[in-house]
Amino acid sequence: MAHLATDTVISLGDTSPNWPLECQAESMSREGSTRDKSDPGLHFVEHRPHSRTVGNSAETLVVLVHGSLDRGTSFARVVRRLNDLHVITYDRRGYERSREVRPIARSVGEHAADLLRIIGARKSVVIGHSYGGDVALAAAIEDPRSVLAVGAYEPPLPWTDWWPRRSRSQLELEDPAVHAENFFKRMVGEAAWDRLPEATRAARRADGPALAAELTAIREVDAPIDFSRLVVPAAFGRGGDSRPHHRRAAQELVDIIPGSALVEIPGAGHGAHLTHPDAFADFVRTVVSLPTARADALPKPASDHERPDAVSGDLSQGRGEDRGHAQR
Repeated sequence: MAHLATDTVISLGDTSPNWPLECQAESMSREGSTRDKSDPGLHFVEHRPHSRTVGNSAETLVVLVHGSLDRGTSFARVVRRLNDLHVITYDRRGYERSREVRPIARSVGEHAADLLRIIGARKSVVIGHSYGGDVALAAAIEDPRSVLAVGAYEPPLPWTDWWPRRSRSQLELEDPAVHAENFFKRMVGEAAWDRLPEATRAARRADGPALAAELTAIREVDAPIDFSRLVVPAAFGRGGDSRPHHRRAAQELVDIIPGSALVEIPGAGHGAHLTHPDAFADFVRTVVSLPTARADALPKPASDHERPDAVSGDLSQGRGEDRGHAQR
């Protein structure tokens, strides 16, 4: 088991008019990595509320999981609005300050294992954005004794037959750095790319191998996640102005997962954590407030031969070898 190597940084959490004064205290950020002699480690930042915070909200560990071609710091504005909570953000394997962690993760399951490694023996609530939502759901399914509730904002479902298609051969032949640049332009816009400093552009291009690996793997014929095994409370978010397939993904998951909640952020698109941090923080709080299942009442993780087949319906049906592959 790898140990936690950390540096301690004291910082002041920004105040938010949306929360009581007792939640607007100083917060302590602990920056470090999960590493050992052979592993450079996943970079994380642990944001702890000041000891003067009242109530029980700080007792729950909240982990935020970023999407493709992103990094933990993209949640900065959201975290500042959660300064009464114990929050962890981190760079997933292959991205930013976890870029040198090897091997590069090629599946949702590998990213979920990394997430559970960060959580360790603690009880947590996990919220993921986009691909990070798939990772959060996979972790909650794998270890419901550690992940007691889960939230996913517009998690992609590219194995379904209704998700927009993109040729897999294009992805496999494209230079990873070029793919990362084109992906950013497609998701955020060319004008946004042009505004980035050259150093930031270079960093995004350097994330290309991780991006290509995870997007290739998730575009398999069969669903990589068996949603029928999810036993913890769940909430799904979507933006009022998001693309139709992103909105549909959230709705489809609510339709097949009993008791799950749908949260819509009016006026937001796919990057709601950046454009609507107040509303995204409210979404996080919604997930934190879900009634969590008692750990001793949860089933033990099933062995491979005991696990049921994927849930029936279009969320688990492959699109077929000749149908192409999806865009995020």
